[in-house]
Parts: sequence; C-alpha cells; structure tokens
Amino acid sequence: MEKTAIPLITPHRMGNFNLSHRIVLAPLTRTRSYNFVAQPHAVLFYAQRTTKGGFLITEASGISDTAQGSLNTPGIWTREQVEAWKPIVNAVHEKGGIFFCQLWHAGRVSDYCYQPDGQPPISSTEKPITAEFHIDGTSAANYPPPRRLKTDEISQVVNDFRIAAKNAMEAGFDGVEIHGANGYLLDQFLKDQVNDRTDEYGGNLENRCRFPLEVIKAIADEIGANRVGIRLSPFADYNDCGDSNPEALGLFMAESLNKYGILYCHMIEPRMITQFVEGETKHSLLPMRKAFKGSFIVAGGYNRDGGNEAIAFGNADLVAFGRWFLANPDLPRRFEINAELNKYDRSTFYTPDPVIGYTDYPFLEPDT
Repeated sequence: MEKTAIPLITPHRMGNFNLSHRIVLAPLTRTRSYNFVAQPHAVLFYAQRTTKGGFLITEASGISDTAQGSLNTPGIWTREQVEAWKPIVNAVHEKGGIFFCQLWHAGRVSDYCYQPDGQPPISSTEKPITAEFHIDGTSAANYPPPRRLKTDEISQVVNDFRIAAKNAMEAGFDGVEIHGANGYLLDQFLKDQVNDRTDEYGGNLENRCRFPLEVIKAIADEIGANRVGIRLSPFADYNDCGDSNPEALGLFMAESLNKYGILYCHMIEPRMITQFVEGETKHSLLPMRKAFKGSFIVAGGYNRDGGNEAIAFGNADLVAFGRWFLANPDLPRRFEINAELNKYDRSTFYTPDPVIGYTDYPFLEPDT
C-alpha cells in the first residue's frame, strides 16, 4: 500500500506545540489503575500509541479523594500518584509525543464506596441519576443521591482542580485537559436538566457556566493558558445529564473560553448521545468551531473518511479517536496507508487485565 497525502496526516501548530498529524488519542478510561494509581503496564499502552509529534490525552484522572466514580481509575492528587505517572510521561516523551493529563471529577456519577468515609458524592444537585448504564456497562440505577455542594464549598473544588494541574506539570505532562463533558461534575453544573441551584451557580446560562469557567481561570493562572484544554459535550445526555438548549450552551462556553486564551476546545459531536446516532443530525458543532479562537478538536463516531472530511472542510483542526486508537496502536500509520484496521473487543474495554485488550493489539508488519 502506498502512502497518500490525506488531511489527517498533515502538521498542525497547536499553540507552542508542533503536531506532525491531526490524529489525537482520545481520553479512554481503561480501569487498569489499581487503587487509583497509574500502573507500570500503562507505560507500554501509551508508548505504543505515541508517534513523534503526536498528541495524546490520558484517561480521566481524579483531582481529589472525592473525585473517583469507578474502580481502578487513576488519580493525580497524591504524591504516590504523581510519581506513578512520571515513567508513563517519560515513555511518551522519549518517542516525541505531546501528552496532556485529563483532570476529572465524577460528581454524582459515583457511589459511597468511592467516597471518603462513605459520604454521599458531591454535585450541583441532590437529584440522583435515574436508570442508566455506567461507563463500564453496569447499571447506574442504584447510584445514591448526591450531596449538593454549598456555595462556599465550590472554591475548594476549584482549588482541587488547580492543585491537580500543578501536580500534572510536576509529573512531566505538557498540559492538562479539563473534563467538562459526559455528565460528570462540571457538566452537572453546565446542564439545566441537572443543575437546579438557586445561588449564583444555577439558573441562567451565565450562572451555570460560572464554576467551570472558574476552574479554567484557576488552572490557566497556575500553569499557563497555553497548556490548558477543555472537553465539552453540550449535546450529550450521558449520565442523565442533558440540556434544554445545547446550542446556546456550547456557543456560550466557546465564546467564554476566548477570554482566558486557552490552548484548545475539545467537543463531542451531537450524534454521540446515550446511543450513537448513525448519520447526520440537525445539530452541529460548527458555530462553536467558528466562535473559539484556539485549536478545535472534535470527537465522536469518526472513522478515517469522516476525520479527513472534518479537517479538509475546516470543521476541526484535530480529530480524537477512541475505540479505533484503542484497537490500533499504530492508527496514524494505518490511516496514512489506508490499511485494514484491527477490530476492537468491547468486552475488554473495562477489565483490570494488564495485557489482554490493552497492550496485545497487533501492529502492522514493518514492510506493510
């Protein structure tokens, strides 16, 4: 197979970072970080998916002891966790990759067993999640009612995000991505179907966006706006978290981000709702793409052709791939030569096995 010039395999300058192609490793929860600590087997997983000048985002990493919502997900609030990330970051850097840590707080998408002293998880609300499936495929119907954060407690959570960003830089990461998507804590403030607050963090659009924007400002002030990105999913209804006017929400956030000069905005396509919607929807990220002044990353249901079209038509600067990158550690090369892709095995997405379904997907032969 011959290499052909395709939009996905073209360089892009993202702030101070010179990317060699437009294919991003999406943040992928893999539940292989035992006791909330990244493990040595993650060195190989991330290194396998690194190319010189490639951009990778870690799996969601908890910012504090109240942040976790799933078994065996990593954190970055303790000294042990910071030290555990260092060899993983080094492995990516040794291969010339650019590596960002995704900072996460699950909010009400959690259970007593993951919380300090078995306390209720925190949220914007006291409303529990209704029947739905959790990220690992288990039922979320029995999630407990959360505890509504008091107004004067929100600044502490903002500070937890700031400290986590500082820790990420100490671990050697090139920057951080703030997880503001998929029904987790920040999204629980953004979306009006969850946020029922009557203080300055609830009600109108500006108030609902206040907390996430305070997080962005705190992190940008701590590590520099040129090292900060955010992931948003205005159209999604994951974890029982939808909004009555997602277009207005997405556009308000895209415009507001410009005030802080952050590096990128990473948005999930409208077709990625509770169940993937095949084909086109009436909704579009294009107004948000036009409004935001930094690099714009899209994700959700993309394949090679769709990714190339997104770049060629100017709908995005970069395209994040999850399942296909999970199953094809050499995805950029496969896309470049239009090689056949490995099929992914969904049953191994969220197992604790350090090899199977994790680092055992085959590469192309060297002479392919």
